[in-house]
Amino acid sequence: MPKEKKKEGFHSAAGLIRYFDSEDDKALKVNPWLVVAMCVVLIAIVSVAQWQWG
Repeated sequence: MPKEKKKEGFHSAAGLIRYFDSEDDKALKVNPWLVVAMCVVLIAIVSVAQWQWG
């Protein structure tokens, strides 16, 4: 029984490695600093709105 589980783990791990190693050229690529800047801007907008109407 344990031998069968060992074989299954190897196959599933190999599939995950193939999945994560492949890159999609059509995928949207966003600079991480842009995400951080957008979060800061959103926090500023919410803070100003809360101060204005709260």
